[in-house]
Amino acid sequence: MAGRALILFAHGARAESWKAPFERLRGMTQARMPDVPVSLAFLELMEPRLPAQVAALAAEGVSGITVVPVFLGQGGHVLRDLPLMIDALRVAHPGVAITVVGAVGEDPDVLKAMTDFCVAAARP
Repeated sequence: MAGRALILFAHGARAESWKAPFERLRGMTQARMPDVPVSLAFLELMEPRLPAQVAALAAEGVSGITVVPVFLGQGGHVLRDLPLMIDALRVAHPGVAITVVGAVGEDPDVLKAMTDFCVAAARP
């Protein structure tokens, strides 16, 4: 197992079909990082939940995990819930360095791609 891993962290939903774009994103990311395990984890309603995914990676010997919130913005889940979970995970897995980056939707390149999509959709 690699020394580091990437977790794409999403909200979760009751409809199983909601997971499909996140699975595609995970697959596309994994293809670009073949030596780094890339997985999905969810806040609620879907499995695996973030604590279970971090525990599984820690058990496999991963020493560093980057968590990417696949959210459009820094709402309550990213600002309040995620930091509390990360604090608890750092206590539960002291040998694993856990880094959290900003919400994907706040990245300027992601916003540009979304703008390009919206502009293209408005063209005849």
